[in-house]
Amino acid sequence: MDLSVVPDLTMRGQDDPHARVIALRPATVGQLAARVRALAGRPGEWWRLVRFDPDAPVHVPLDGEIWLTTWPPGHGRTIRAQASTLIAGELAEVMITARGVTERPLRANRVRVHGGAHGVPGGVPGSVPGGVPGGEEPYEGSPALTNPGPAFAVSLHAAAARPSGLPPR
Repeated sequence: MDLSVVPDLTMRGQDDPHARVIALRPATVGQLAARVRALAGRPGEWWRLVRFDPDAPVHVPLDGEIWLTTWPPGHGRTIRAQASTLIAGELAEVMITARGVTERPLRANRVRVHGGAHGVPGGVPGSVPGGVPGGEEPYEGSPALTNPGPAFAVSLHAAAARPSGLPPR
């Protein structure tokens, strides 16, 4: 079969032969969720980076869109992720909406898609009965994760734009 007659199919990784400008688009929520799931299945690539601090969650950037977080018992905070998965321990997602406060456990080995852009500047601080232990108050419509368990929790998160507040790479 002669593929030279179909050059567009054979030019993988090359510039556009039609001289169109190729724009990079941010990853979709589905692509982020797939990356989180794939990375969660390869702990040899990141487990050595896990750090435990009993005073506050520790965020470790893994690449431009994915980071690892360890959560001490009783701590929580608003997250700026579009997809998350729990690796070990217990985490609960707290969400404040116009209809009230909901709390759902984050299950291990399942990717939770948070959807939408979270932590938008100018967001309205919400209130959780008793607050989010050891953390900040979540913004309306923005999820907060809290560790209700007796041991540390480890999670992976992804967002199309690198959240501020993460340590430099």
